[in-house]
Amino acid sequence: MPEFIINVNEVEDLQMTSNNVELEQMFARAKSTVIQGGTVILTRQYAEGRIENFDELTTEADLEEYRQTVFKYL
Repeated sequence: MPEFIINVNEVEDLQMTSNNVELEQMFARAKSTVIQGGTVILTRQYAEGRIENFDELTTEADLEEYRQTVFKYL
């Protein structure tokens, strides 16, 4: 099954710059992955370089809930 990785550090950077276009493109690719039966993996990269997976989204509803959270304060 296909996977799509969302680095939340990148999401936070895009939120800070109000880059809605890039965020929408990211979520469109993520939705395509979920529709094809894949998994969206949320990761965080720490200062020392360690990358940690902390959540997996496998349904459109879960992805939309996360999307709403991301866009809530833009």
